[in-house]
Amino acid sequence: MDAPGKAIDVQNLTVGYGSKVLLQNLNFSVESGEIFVILGGSGCGKSSLLKNLFGLYQPLAGDVLVEGQNITSAQGAERQKIMTSFGVMYQQGALFGSMNLLDNVTLFMEEYTQLTRDQMNLLARCKLDLVGLLPYEAYMPSEISGGMQKRAAIARAMALDPKILFLDEPSAGLDPITSADLDSTILDLSKNLGFTFVIVSHELASIYSIADKVIMLDKDAKGIIAEGDPKVLRDSSKDPRVHQFFNRIMSKDAA
Repeated sequence: MDAPGKAIDVQNLTVGYGSKVLLQNLNFSVESGEIFVILGGSGCGKSSLLKNLFGLYQPLAGDVLVEGQNITSAQGAERQKIMTSFGVMYQQGALFGSMNLLDNVTLFMEEYTQLTRDQMNLLARCKLDLVGLLPYEAYMPSEISGGMQKRAAIARAMALDPKILFLDEPSAGLDPITSADLDSTILDLSKNLGFTFVIVSHELASIYSIADKVIMLDKDAKGIIAEGDPKVLRDSSKDPRVHQFFNRIMSKDAA
């Protein structure tokens, strides 16, 4: 087995829209098999950064290497190959409401593989089983809970057997118990199957539970102000912005 390496390498990345810069000169890497969390206050550019990492948005400058391949400069078949090497779960799950869970998971298989229908259904059932939803394969998204929709979206993100999964606010809108169940699913997939996770989150309980490493973004700094183990940052950071965030201390302006 190969030694773990960099799943994602971000080099001098600048994120924004037109002339508006949200984040600039970002440099960090995500190790293979790691659960890596991007966090920070509202409006700091967390989701925008994530969308730059998986190629939905083009950065203003810099490079993103996924498994050593530069997604920012790749085109045509090369870009498509990179894009199918990872899976994405959007913030609200983004399941197709007119399809049952099985068909939601097989959708990308239909587009990107030459598998037969029986083969696709078998693989889709395996993905649903991994997230505890096999008994619900015939259910429509509207017939299951919010937490189950998030897990179904993760199953769909695994459809093409990627090594990397990008999750945008997976715990958003979930109650604490459902959120903890989702955290357990993420940990199981990481430990048992070796997935690399890149997750945007501001849910501290979830972050402390699952994250191997975090980066904290800051809107005013337009960059990374902290990186490391979230519990160490909580207990040891000398940066008042970091201390305030991880310890949920109200700012004087909000008092």
